[in-house]
Amino acid sequence: MKHKFAKILQLLMLLTAGFAACSALFFLVDNVFDGAFINWFEEAFIIIESHFYPVEGTGEIWHTINWGRLKPVLLGVLVVSTLIWLTVVFVVSQIAAKQREKRTVTDISQRLRAYMEDGAGAEVFPKEQAEISAQMLEIKSALLENERRLKEETTRKNDLIAYLAHDLKTPLTSVIGYLSLLDEAQDMPPEQRAKYTRITLDKAYRLEKMINEFFDITRYNLQEIAIQKEPVDLYYLLVQLTDEMLPVLEKNGNTVSLQADERLTVPGDPDKLARVFGNVLKNAAAYSYPDTEIVISAQEQAGAVTICFINRGKTIPQNKLNSLFEKFYRLDEARTSGTGGAGLGLAIAREIVTLHGGTITAESRDKTVTFTVTLPA
Repeated sequence: MKHKFAKILQLLMLLTAGFAACSALFFLVDNVFDGAFINWFEEAFIIIESHFYPVEGTGEIWHTINWGRLKPVLLGVLVVSTLIWLTVVFVVSQIAAKQREKRTVTDISQRLRAYMEDGAGAEVFPKEQAEISAQMLEIKSALLENERRLKEETTRKNDLIAYLAHDLKTPLTSVIGYLSLLDEAQDMPPEQRAKYTRITLDKAYRLEKMINEFFDITRYNLQEIAIQKEPVDLYYLLVQLTDEMLPVLEKNGNTVSLQADERLTVPGDPDKLARVFGNVLKNAAAYSYPDTEIVISAQEQAGAVTICFINRGKTIPQNKLNSLFEKFYRLDEARTSGTGGAGLGLAIAREIVTLHGGTITAESRDKTVTFTVTLPA
């Protein structure tokens, strides 16, 4: 509606300007020049001839237009007038076009602002701007997708930093525990002292490896960590973890009973699976009653390997079991007792098990807590 009104106004302005120009020309010819134009026209383009009729005794004066001289002048005036008119129309149209372009840009800018705020492209843009609406929808979708990916990458990077920072505690705790045992038990048998020294050195090497991963964190995110699968001696892995966790277990007088076939193997990444079982065992040790046994059982059935960690401890409410695997979640008693960590261990375990194509679940009843890890055989 606004565009139509603007066009009508421009047409009225042109008609007014044309009428004013004609009126000014008539005023100049009729009043200012006071007949000079007519005299000049007669002298230049009128042929005057006198005719006398002897019979009647009368005479006439004939005025004849000299078309030979007038035609070129008229043609020149027509050409010049046309050129002037075209020039005026062109200039006016250019000015009008710039004004329309400016109004269009302002209108589109306002519509874009409204679209980016509301997102209702079909309602913001009119039908004649449907192509712009479609393109803006694609651009906005691409921007939102890039923003989502950036947030996911940032989240993965932050998660990986948190995961590594959490996992640094496990080997460090073992190193401190075994060194404390070596320092306190001066009369320890040489064989046992050599065993503890070897374990301490292995954990120190693992700690060094994790620190190197921590410094290289800017080059990786959780999605880019590759699972290097190979046949893993599950029984030996669980025995090794039990030995490494011995200092932590002995603090509360807990013991571990391993029930598994010594020939049991599972395809997976040994380092990543060690993280899983270590985190679950550490969690079981932290929440077990003192002087109780932690049972670890493993068996293969129906094309899957199931590993269970069973400990005696406070019954976990059903509504809190699923939350155990959320990042930074800790049970209420862990916040005050100091037994819990940052709430990342089980979240790390679930991430790694998922990457292996398996599942991890938790059950609790009658003061017994059971964590079950299922991996493809």
